Amino acid sequence: MKLTAYGAARNVTGSKHLLEVGGRRVLLDCGLYQGRRKESERRNRHLPFDPASIDAVILSHAHIDHSGSLPTLVKRGFRGRIYSTHATADLCAILLRDTAYIQSHDLEYLNKKRKKRGEPALEPIYTADDVEETLPRFVGVDYDSAIRVVPGVAVTYRDAGHILGSAIVEIDARESGRLTKVVFTGDLGRTDMPILKDPYSVTSADVLITESTYGGRSHGPVKNIEQEFASFVSDVARRKGKIIIPSFAVGRTQRVIYELHKLMRDGLVKEMPVFIDSPLAVSATEIFRKHPECFDDEMNALLQRDDDPLGFSRIRYVKKAEESKKLNRMSRPMVIVSASGMCEAGRILHHLKNNIASRRNGVLMVGYQARHTLGRRLVDGEKRIKIFGKPYPVRARVKVFDEFSAHADGDELLAFARSIRRTPRATIVVHGNEEQSLAFGRRLTESGFPRVTVPLDGETVSF
Repeated sequence: MKLTAYGAARNVTGSKHLLEVGGRRVLLDCGLYQGRRKESERRNRHLPFDPASIDAVILSHAHIDHSGSLPTLVKRGFRGRIYSTHATADLCAILLRDTAYIQSHDLEYLNKKRKKRGEPALEPIYTADDVEETLPRFVGVDYDSAIRVVPGVAVTYRDAGHILGSAIVEIDARESGRLTKVVFTGDLGRTDMPILKDPYSVTSADVLITESTYGGRSHGPVKNIEQEFASFVSDVARRKGKIIIPSFAVGRTQRVIYELHKLMRDGLVKEMPVFIDSPLAVSATEIFRKHPECFDDEMNALLQRDDDPLGFSRIRYVKKAEESKKLNRMSRPMVIVSASGMCEAGRILHHLKNNIASRRNGVLMVGYQARHTLGRRLVDGEKRIKIFGKPYPVRARVKVFDEFSAHADGDELLAFARSIRRTPRATIVVHGNEEQSLAFGRRLTESGFPRVTVPLDGETVSF
């Protein structure tokens, strides 16, 4: 039995882990790589294994860095089933369609430039038709219910508390008459966070495959979010500026809506317009409403009282591009929440272009920013950035809120691993930049975990 890390190995994006059991090949996640454009193009266009040889895909959750290469997999010959929770399947339907649209739209713009230079046109990595070929391959699975995915391999999904439908995957793999329990964390959420349930506590594992996004860091206390968020928003509003919030359409946007709802309801922030400028976020929020099985008790209580924290009346959802452009011509204080979360594409680029150079405005960073992304450059405090190839000075106040993170930090990841009653005989650390993965690997070793491996990209670990 062996696992090969073909993505998210000493890296935080492009999750693809190939598990080989008794001659069967099962892929854990199949995500898009996000980073430098040339490297992303190379990695996303050419998969490092034969898709036709994959028997099944076990998907942990819907985020594009975990699911976004599924249409490529099908386009290149995969004919098996894709297993996920029901909420993940619903979210993937809108996320994958949106990704295909963005590819097509971005290439249309790029190919105009290439044509002027006498260069051949580029084809999208996959199209809307490829997405429609992929979606029927999904098989929705209930939490806490075992299902056989291939002979000798059964999976049980446990709530990971990361985003709607996210799952820790317990894999019971039988090879040569011996049963091995492999636990794959996917992206692990945090405890005591609003909206979603806390991550499930796994009781046993022979092999643990764990993420390490924040493996070497600790988040600030959750209780500080409300006060600091209110202070930042109020400060920008007093200067009659705009608060620009780059946010992932799934998970983070709904959390931001929830927090703004509480602040304005309780009078901690003055009433002002809140625009959700992302058609995808509108669709995602509707899917949230369809899956109360993922909500914690507090969220369900709010919904039962007819208090709608995911779509309260002061929010204005922006669907049309012309409506989005109008926001940049308005001069009153407002909050604009827009995708993409790493500032690499979409409408957020136009809002940054129009607002980043003014000291009146504020940019609130609420999500993880991968290396070589525009979002990462803002988080790192660069004073001059390029948007659509043109330089802009960064004069707006940039505030980073790690407390909004939906990823467990190093302490929480270690607590999850320690809660496994029988210490795994092997632990594989993935899905983190090299310094974060290595730091978490050291913590695991120091805590008594035997045989901790932090694989390189393409490295195989046998167990």
